[in-house]
Amino acid sequence: MNLSDSRTAGPQSGANTFPLARLSAAEAVFNAIRGDIRSGALAVGAKLSSEASLATQYGVSRSVIREALRSCTALGLTVTKTGRGTFVVADHVANDLVLGQFSARDLTEARPHIEVPAAGLAAERRTAEDLETLRGMMASMAAETDPEAWVALDSGFHAAIARASGNKVFESVVADIRDALAHQSETLNMVADRQHASDVEHRLILEAIEAGSAADASAAMAEHLRAVGEALDFILTQ
Repeated sequence: MNLSDSRTAGPQSGANTFPLARLSAAEAVFNAIRGDIRSGALAVGAKLSSEASLATQYGVSRSVIREALRSCTALGLTVTKTGRGTFVVADHVANDLVLGQFSARDLTEARPHIEVPAAGLAAERRTAEDLETLRGMMASMAAETDPEAWVALDSGFHAAIARASGNKVFESVVADIRDALAHQSETLNMVADRQHASDVEHRLILEAIEAGSAADASAAMAEHLRAVGEALDFILTQ
């Protein structure tokens, strides 16, 4: 099966084919591997082929394979052991997502207590430089077609809001969870198609910060985090 390395694989031809239009290459690989795990074609305990072999099998780059495998791991379906490979550890989604040092539940519980007030303070305290940074990130996210680059911008956007709050505790905490935020966004985008919705929500947050409205900025951030939590619940209850 060749999914193309264009990150937007088109319809395939042949007897055992299926349309892949509108899917990124990583999403198509993720869906294929997840389908094999669900069907039992890849049984619990089975070792996946190497990244290089999977890249050849699906006709994509190794970075695309790594992106798909990170989401399999986040869902609790696989575990990658250094020097040994990636193994199937479950045939269904775990009760929580594994996001590096933190779980999705950890983030869902903590973020509203940190990022909502940080957004409000950012609206009151942001400098011209802060606004320029946030606008640049927002524009880059809106134009970005590479999922891996987008999630880096996404976590950076949230970190920049925390910096703009002028509160060093908020800034430090968001910096500490930045990698987990990126992993979470990557999985949500792949499984729940969240990228466009997040762009819209980010725009509302930025507009409130630009307007200097603490109440609106806090409300926009709260709504964004609510939508993220809802998407997580959807993934975990599939």
